[in-house]
Amino acid sequence: MAIEFRTGIGWDVHRLASGRPLILGGVTVPFDLGLDGHSDADVLSHAITDAILGAAVLGDIGLHFSDSDPQWAGTDSLQFLAYARNLAEAEGYAIVNVDSTVILERPKLKDYRLAIRQNLARTLGVEPDRVSVKFKTAEKIGPVGEGRSAEAQAVVTLRRER
Repeated sequence: MAIEFRTGIGWDVHRLASGRPLILGGVTVPFDLGLDGHSDADVLSHAITDAILGAAVLGDIGLHFSDSDPQWAGTDSLQFLAYARNLAEAEGYAIVNVDSTVILERPKLKDYRLAIRQNLARTLGVEPDRVSVKFKTAEKIGPVGEGRSAEAQAVVTLRRER
């Protein structure tokens, strides 16, 4: 029996706006601004979703959840993440690990790391020690550094036995 490994990369960005919650990895972080988007705009969940879909060669988040489709308005992005996991599993893949980074000037997120990791792990059906979440600033450079947006990047490794 051969074991196959696949790696996918995901990235997402959303503007910061007043009147919206700041949700990262399904965890609401108290802040005066939130992420603006069609769904709950959870950049971290979106990046990981795209990484899973990419690794399994199943398209991207926009292919499965169009931002012009009203049924996805305000949707909890963990639903997208669970969907991508289920699609990958249907193709015989299992998640080996997730490595992700949120780039956001403020607020500081270190106190939310464990809750975010646990929430993502639960949604992905893996142990928290398979989910890495890092936080960075943009050193006051560009839209993220100016506090106008947030980004997330993710790399996911999948395994399939043949």
